[in-house]
Amino acid sequence: MKTKQFFLYILPLLMVATSCRDDELVVPTEYEIVGDETTEGTVRGFYLVNEGNMGSNKCTLDYYDYHTGLYSRNFYAEKNPNVIKELGDVGNDIGIYGSKLYVVVNCSHKVEVLDARTGVRVGQVDIPNCRYVRFHRGKAYVSSYVGPVLIDANAPKGAVYEVDTLSLKVTRKVSVGYQPEEMEVVDDYMYVANSGGYRAPNYDNTVSVIQMVDFKQVRQIPVGINLHRLKKDRYNKLWVTSRGDYQSRPSRLYVMQKKPGYNEMIVTDTIPVACSNMAFYGDYMYYYATQWNNYTASNTITYGVIDVRTKEIVSDNFITDGTEKEITIPYGIAVNPDTGDILVTDAKNYVSSGTLYCFTPDGRKKWSVRTGDIPAHITFLTK
Repeated sequence: MKTKQFFLYILPLLMVATSCRDDELVVPTEYEIVGDETTEGTVRGFYLVNEGNMGSNKCTLDYYDYHTGLYSRNFYAEKNPNVIKELGDVGNDIGIYGSKLYVVVNCSHKVEVLDARTGVRVGQVDIPNCRYVRFHRGKAYVSSYVGPVLIDANAPKGAVYEVDTLSLKVTRKVSVGYQPEEMEVVDDYMYVANSGGYRAPNYDNTVSVIQMVDFKQVRQIPVGINLHRLKKDRYNKLWVTSRGDYQSRPSRLYVMQKKPGYNEMIVTDTIPVACSNMAFYGDYMYYYATQWNNYTASNTITYGVIDVRTKEIVSDNFITDGTEKEITIPYGIAVNPDTGDILVTDAKNYVSSGTLYCFTPDGRKKWSVRTGDIPAHITFLTK
């Protein structure tokens, strides 16, 4: 792509501008030079969605360009001055498929769809209490709590919505377990982690299995209570996290895979570590845990590396230079597929600007930059 065709290469005047929105201020994009430039590899840059505190309507989008070394903070408003309320309330996930960037905005009950190269809005999909997005064969799949944003012992079962990526219309919907979270597709079956978080202490403990051909739930596999993350490695094993009950039942990490002679996923291993989020690079899984305990009213924060082939913990900290002490609340993680650099976000106090850290593959801090409030989810833009 030519330089002039990419929206971040031409800096707008850093001044307050007004738009077609009556008496509303359009906050200009902020730019910061990070300086980690490279033109090699397949990755052009990455998007980071900042959740924003619930009820504050402060979900924002940042972008880092590896060709220029330039970090752009909160560019959505400037690129879309006619969109009222901007991105909305609580950005819960982000993903790129084809030419489009999808931002799941949980408490605004919508998926914002942007042009992945320009950041300009192309549409919106209305989905109640939406959570995470995945893609498969021309469709986007969005998990949803379905019911209102409310702790309720009688909260309804959740669902997964199928969205056509051309028309941006919902085409199918299937009911799953209670308060579903992350999903993955393996061999034309979708696996969905059900949390039951709204029904605490009566958490769900299952992974729903959806047959993609007819889009029906065919079984629910018991795994662990209050499930959250569900990601697949390069060997199509599923790694599933349980948040526990924040009291006597700790967070745990489970492995699901197909055994020889079996066509169904089963739970094969329980890894005795807490895990809040994870990212894969080659044969290694990098993870962190921010484990809250109601009794002590405090978090226990840990980091580690697991060999996905042997399922063994090979390191109890992927940060090797001691700079993890700078991080208050790790809240997101991703690994650059070209370089192996590890990105970790820090939510700090949940109400003010966070920080994004970049570490080398051997665990040394490379750079850090200020983000929006509660930086959480990252997706890489390829060339």
